[in-house]
Amino acid sequence: MPDLLTDKKNLLSDLIARYQDRVDFLAIRLEESEGTNILLRGDKIETLSEGISLGGQVRACYKGGWGFATFNQLNNLTQRVEEAIAAARIVGDEETLLAPVPAVQGVFRVPLTGTDPRNVPLAEKKALCDRYNQILRGYSEIVTTTSVRYGDVNQRIILATSDGILIEQAWADLEMRFAATARNGEIVQTGRETTGSRKAYEDLTQLEEQVQSAAQRAVDALALPPVKGNTYTVVIDPILTGLFVHEAFGHLSEADMAYENPDLLEVMSMGRRFGPEMLQIFDGAAPPGHRGSYLYDDEGTPATTTQLIKDGMLVGRLHSRETAGKLGETPTGNARCLDYHYPPIVRMTNTWIERGNTPVADLFQDIKEGVYARNWLGGMTNGEMFTFSAGEAWMIRNGKIAEPVRDVTLSGNVFKTLANIEGIGDDFYWDESGGCGKGGQSGLPVGCGGPSLRIRNVVVGGESS
Repeated sequence: MPDLLTDKKNLLSDLIARYQDRVDFLAIRLEESEGTNILLRGDKIETLSEGISLGGQVRACYKGGWGFATFNQLNNLTQRVEEAIAAARIVGDEETLLAPVPAVQGVFRVPLTGTDPRNVPLAEKKALCDRYNQILRGYSEIVTTTSVRYGDVNQRIILATSDGILIEQAWADLEMRFAATARNGEIVQTGRETTGSRKAYEDLTQLEEQVQSAAQRAVDALALPPVKGNTYTVVIDPILTGLFVHEAFGHLSEADMAYENPDLLEVMSMGRRFGPEMLQIFDGAAPPGHRGSYLYDDEGTPATTTQLIKDGMLVGRLHSRETAGKLGETPTGNARCLDYHYPPIVRMTNTWIERGNTPVADLFQDIKEGVYARNWLGGMTNGEMFTFSAGEAWMIRNGKIAEPVRDVTLSGNVFKTLANIEGIGDDFYWDESGGCGKGGQSGLPVGCGGPSLRIRNVVVGGESS
C-alpha cells in the first residue's frame, strides 16, 4: 500500500496533544483497506469487484461517556475530533475507568507465509471460483442451486491514543464459502463448506475435495431417514466442538455481556464449576497463524492467551480496557472492530477446548443408542440456550457408528451441557471458517478449535418418536 497513512502519523500525534486535556481518553484510528469480493450463484455472476477504502474513527471518553465519529476525508479530521469530544462531554456523568496498558510504539504486520492476494489478478480469482462452481453444479443433476463466495481484504491501520500508544498494523484475510442445494420432490437438503486463511492465497487453491463434499452431503442426505427426536448421548467432531465453544460459551465470556447484566455476572462468577476437571477452555490472539490472530487489538492492547475454564472452573473472561477497568481485572486484548465504521467492542479471537486423553474410538464405548454429529450447517444462541444443525450425522448403536441420518439439530443449556461432558478426545482440529457477528459487526474473522467430545443428555431434534 502507499505511504499515505505513514505520512499522517505526525498529524494524529499533534491532534492528540492538542485535545487530550479536554477528555479522559482520546484515540484516533486511520485505516486503509483493499479487497476483492466475488459471488457466483448458479451460472450467474452476482458480485465481481475490487475496491480500496480510506477512512478513520475518533473515540473520546469523558466521565465514563463515549463520543464516536468517523471520517473519510483528512481535511475535516479536526472537526470530527471536536464532535467526538463534544458528544463524550454531553453524555459523561460518572467515572472513566480504563485499565492501563503499555504505551507501545512501532510498526507491526501479521506475516504471510505465501502469496499476498493483492498480487493475484482478479481474473485468476474469478477462474478459481468458476472451477469450484463447476464441481458443485456438475456433481449431480438434482443439485438445483449452488453458490461460491470469495473474499479477501488487506487492512492497514494507524492508532494513536492519549496515553502514548502509536502503532501501525497490517494484516490480510481470505475466505471462501461454498453451498449446494439438492432437491427430490418436497425434500430439500443443503451442504455447506467454509474455509479461510490469514497466511496465503495458496490456502484457497486446492479445495476440490472439500467443495465436492458439500455437494455430496446435499445429495446423499435426500435418501437418508430423519433422526428420531429424543434425548441422546452424543459424540461431536472437532468442528462442532469449535462451533459450540465459540457460540455457546465464548460470547458469555465477553465481559461487556457480564458487567451490563448483573444476573449474568453472578452466574459467570470466578471459581464457579462449569464442567469436569478435564475441561480446559482458552481464547487468545497470541497463537500465530489463525483467523483470529494478531499482535495488538484495536485499542493497542497486546494480544494474549486467556484461560477461561481451568479444570472445569471459570478462571477468566475476555476484556476491553473499559470492561477490565470496571471489573478490576486485566485487559486481555479482545477489543476489536470490523473496520473504522464501528467502535471496538469485546470480541473473541481464537477460542478452543484443549485436547483430552481419550482415544476417539473410546468415546463411543457403552453408548447403547446415541448420535454422532459432524460438521455444521448453522446455529444460533440466545443467552445460555443454543441450537446447532449438524452437517452430517449417524446413529450410534451398541458402541458402534451405525446408519446415517439427516435433519439433526442439537440444543440445550450451555452450562448443563458443559457439565454433561463425559469424554474429551485426544484429537484436535483448528477450524478457520469463522466469521463472527455481534453488535452489528458481522463477519469478523475468528478461529475455533477443539477435540471430539462425548456429551450425555443432549436434546436432538428431528421427527417425533
